[in-house]
Amino acid sequence: MFVGSAAIAGAIVGIAALYLTGLTRMGMYSTDEPRYAAIGRAMAQSGDWITPRLWGDPWFEKPALLYWMTASGFRLGLSPDLAPRLPVALLSVAFLACFWLRLRRVFDARIAAFATLMLATTGGWLAYSHVAVMDVPLSAFFSMAVLFSLRSSENSVEPNRVVAAILLALAVLTKSLPPLILFLPVLVLDLNNWRRWFLSWPIAAFLAVVLPWHLAGIMRNGWQFFYVLFIEQQFGRFFNSSRQHVQPWWFYGPVFLLLLFPWFPLLALGARSIKESENTRWLAAIVGFGLVFFSASINKLPGYVLPMVPATCVLMAVGLAHATRRERWLIAPIAMLGGLPVAATILPGVVAHHAVQIPWALAALGLTVAAAVGVSIAFWLRPRAFTIAIALAVGGLLCLEIAIFPALDKAGSARTLWTASHPDCAPLLARGMPDGLSYYSEKRLPDCAIVDKNATPFTGNEQRH
Repeated sequence: MFVGSAAIAGAIVGIAALYLTGLTRMGMYSTDEPRYAAIGRAMAQSGDWITPRLWGDPWFEKPALLYWMTASGFRLGLSPDLAPRLPVALLSVAFLACFWLRLRRVFDARIAAFATLMLATTGGWLAYSHVAVMDVPLSAFFSMAVLFSLRSSENSVEPNRVVAAILLALAVLTKSLPPLILFLPVLVLDLNNWRRWFLSWPIAAFLAVVLPWHLAGIMRNGWQFFYVLFIEQQFGRFFNSSRQHVQPWWFYGPVFLLLLFPWFPLLALGARSIKESENTRWLAAIVGFGLVFFSASINKLPGYVLPMVPATCVLMAVGLAHATRRERWLIAPIAMLGGLPVAATILPGVVAHHAVQIPWALAALGLTVAAAVGVSIAFWLRPRAFTIAIALAVGGLLCLEIAIFPALDKAGSARTLWTASHPDCAPLLARGMPDGLSYYSEKRLPDCAIVDKNATPFTGNEQRH
């Protein structure tokens, strides 16, 4: 009992350290985060919680749930970096707790612990929990909707479809149509119970959550609201290249492995677990369908497939729990942690779009040492192998955060430039920097090239300074 309590306490402290520290060590990143944060701040200042506005103009690209979360942070008096990020981080931690509780009912305590701790220490889930974009809220609500659609292992208790419908509605309020499409395998596999979904309380609960904001948006802004949100942003993103995120069909192969770092070597166990039960077959169908769907889209971003990560962790956890030589399967994930020093070296350059020189000698040394540690744990510390692997993952990822956030702040955020000079215009910088400068200045800054073009020409008679 003492060991169990100590392990639980250690997991709570480790997750809190990973997810709730360092949220302000890096400024607003890329293009989307400062834009979404600016929209949420405008909602808090204006009190208009219906129409999203970016620099005073209506902005209908996404639904409002993330903006409401950010606006709540500003209403609480949080700083410009903490107000958008803390709500996402808290939601992520709350989801991990709910994920564990629900998996205990759907599977068992061991699988719940394996899946939750693996998910908490995946690079993708951790990274997206530190930025105020829609991927974690969408993934959290969608994943819980899926889990509440599964039959409980306790006397085959019926799934709670009303709760699933409410959670799915919150996912729609986060990112519109994609969660509905991703949920199709559940509805197809549960076709015998379609009346319980569509002619009963679940559909009523779903519409009660989804409709009010959408109807209010149409009434206040006209059908332009509907056209931009659904036609232009949803179908346009899928079928044309105007979003400038065109990638090849195989893009999500390596991306999905990186999102699952360091646990992706257990995918083989996840594949073996599909035949374990009806629930694992459903989860596999959701993951497979989601990856195919997003791969078919012309525009691709890494965060699009984040909703597939929790279900994949469940499948890997089921496979690990039923593996005959479980400890030996953990050698590869532990070995992968040896790549963290290389990640700390090259990631700032990747973010800054610089040419990156991979330190192969450091990579080989790190992987070799970590693999040796993994072998030692698997053969001499077998009863505690998974606990030690989680502890190593938490420690390694926490060290990576401490080392890399200041470098990423300089490489990928406009905060350093704004703090240093408070410019009146946005210089020609990497994508996302002008939006970040506008966010920190709390107004839309003009491009410096436009300001220079419109300035009074120098005649030679002015006094030089």
